[in-house]
Amino acid sequence: MDLQLAGRVVLVTGGSDGLGAAVARALVAERARVAICARDEVRLKLTADELRAAGGDVLAVPADVTDVDALDRFVTAAHSRWGQVDAIVNNAGRSAGGELASVTDQQWQDDLQLKLFAAIRLSRLVLGQLRASDAAAVVNVLATAAKAPPAASLPSSVSRAAGLALTKALASEWGPHGIRVNAVLVGLVESGQWERRAAATDTPVRTLYERMARDARIPLGRVGRAAEFADVVTFLLSPRSSYVTGTALNVDGGLSPVV
Repeated sequence: MDLQLAGRVVLVTGGSDGLGAAVARALVAERARVAICARDEVRLKLTADELRAAGGDVLAVPADVTDVDALDRFVTAAHSRWGQVDAIVNNAGRSAGGELASVTDQQWQDDLQLKLFAAIRLSRLVLGQLRASDAAAVVNVLATAAKAPPAASLPSSVSRAAGLALTKALASEWGPHGIRVNAVLVGLVESGQWERRAAATDTPVRTLYERMARDARIPLGRVGRAAEFADVVTFLLSPRSSYVTGTALNVDGGLSPVV
């Protein structure tokens, strides 16, 4: 199936590794033009080089998404290069979970800045360009905890739930302008943060993933692959999903108790 993404310009935050890099690879395979940003300049360059070697038209901009000026530079760089922005993927974030009494005000603020306000600001920055596109789309990458928050999942589950509300509100507000807004709720999926955790504990990555799937009792019996997640995101960005908006889709192997 041709996803009709050739020539479309897509911005992906947190695109240097893990899920963001997987999305960028899937988009390049569909011949989209891709701008990625991340804080780690070394990993960002490595990923950009890989994508270009695969034939991608790729822009890599070092940026901390919690910095308003850095986000503005990211958007400006993409628009200056290609003259358009058709879609964005608000992917930047990291896992953070604890009990209420252990989470400080600063940790709450940091998590909300990274996972909620960064998405709000980027969406606002590209609104005019999305309105000019004939196939505009936004995908917010959240977590299944947004719908079914377990104990000791603060502040992340609350930040993600706010992202879910943002998704639905923008889908309603922007739908009349032809802009679709959806969310993908991730369960346990292979990513750079798990690989780094495995390395820090001198645990083979495969062993860690097998233990995670077993402990979580994932119905499909395994942790998801980043490419599986990326395929879902890429479909939601594409004109092939032109009547899908305001949806929050679980990609979790059946783990979440909430549909």
